[in-house]
Amino acid sequence: MGQNLKDLFKNQPKDESVKMSQGHEARFLEKLDKALPQEKKSSHFGFLNIAASIIVLLGLSYGAFQFLNGPDEPVVEPTVIVKDDEIKTMGAFSPELKKVEDYYLASINLELSKVNLTPDNKDLVDGYIERLKELNTEYDKLTLELNENGPNEQTLDALIDNLKFRLNLVMRLKEKLQEFNNDTFEEVSI
Repeated sequence: MGQNLKDLFKNQPKDESVKMSQGHEARFLEKLDKALPQEKKSSHFGFLNIAASIIVLLGLSYGAFQFLNGPDEPVVEPTVIVKDDEIKTMGAFSPELKKVEDYYLASINLELSKVNLTPDNKDLVDGYIERLKELNTEYDKLTLELNENGPNEQTLDALIDNLKFRLNLVMRLKEKLQEFNNDTFEEVSI
């Protein structure tokens, strides 16, 4: 019982002289068909399959026809006329963009309010404030571009990146001030 059948057949000598009787295979297949008859698949849904195939084919043909013909009239994008008193920020175009803009501006202002300005660190803070002014000028230019050209992915990404840079700059300023304060404290205690 514990023997593997493959091993058993490998170890037995092969007898080439044994032949099966004529028609043995045909009789075996006939008995097999009687014992396990194959059920024929009924095509109750054949009509529905054909109809669905025709609908898909017509839809694809119509889509290809529309794609190849293209629009007859050129698509004209509306131009945005901006008056100086009507400059819109990116928050005016979408509630999600307003949330992003408000978050970054609030974070920047909060972190700037935490900066402790002393005569010792004035030069360091002034350098960072100058860079923040440059980024703010760039932000204003991008906002004008947004108003002139309308919202597009490149301008919106540039505006968000500008806000990220400004926040990162303020965070680096705080880190530098912390290092500066630690160095000053160490010099005093020595």
